[in-house]
Amino acid sequence: MPRELDDRDIAILKKLAPECAEMTCSGSGHMFHSILPPVSNHFSEDGADFLRRISILSNEELAYLCEVIDKGTESMGCLPVEDVEAFVALVHDRVSPEAAQKVIRAHESGYECEQQ
Repeated sequence: MPRELDDRDIAILKKLAPECAEMTCSGSGHMFHSILPPVSNHFSEDGADFLRRISILSNEELAYLCEVIDKGTESMGCLPVEDVEAFVALVHDRVSPEAAQKVIRAHESGYECEQQ
């Protein structure tokens, strides 16, 4: 189920992609409904850039993203596999192995929303 990004979500998105001026997808014109897909698909140059960007998040911000992924309101469906793997590894190392497993289960189940 897509969500409307709140102030916390927008702050995280802008931290990850300071060049993000608009909260809309340039391709579709729709509002972003998640944080990770736009960072991965619109702002990161490649997997290394995506990892560099997500690495600047605090442990609290990473844990928050894990929570919204677990709730099914943060999409990971359109992230390249290498970006999912980078996110999971970072969560494993900085949040917990259990949180990383929840992210993997959410991604594998496909229940997370598919919209950006």
